[in-house]
Amino acid sequence: MASALGRLARLSALRNVHGSQLASSIGPERTVTPARTAVCTSSGAILPKPKKTPFGLIRIALVVVPFLYVGTQISKNFAALLEEHDIFVPEDDDDDD
Repeated sequence: MASALGRLARLSALRNVHGSQLASSIGPERTVTPARTAVCTSSGAILPKPKKTPFGLIRIALVVVPFLYVGTQISKNFAALLEEHDIFVPEDDDDDD
């Protein structure tokens, strides 16, 4: 139990040291975001290409178009309901002066 607590204390101390060094090197107003920029391993082997999603635009269209259609139908029906109950009716102004 004591050795586990000792290891935990050492790990947290190392994280604090690395975190404070990193924060001091980039400044207080910036944040660090993780990104994969490596193209090779430590042994020098080239990493494989990232997985590419085929038919990306078609999949987006298959999701966006039905939801746009459903949203349009809901809006149209709600506008008709408001007009039917005279809650919101546009006024017809005749400016034939």
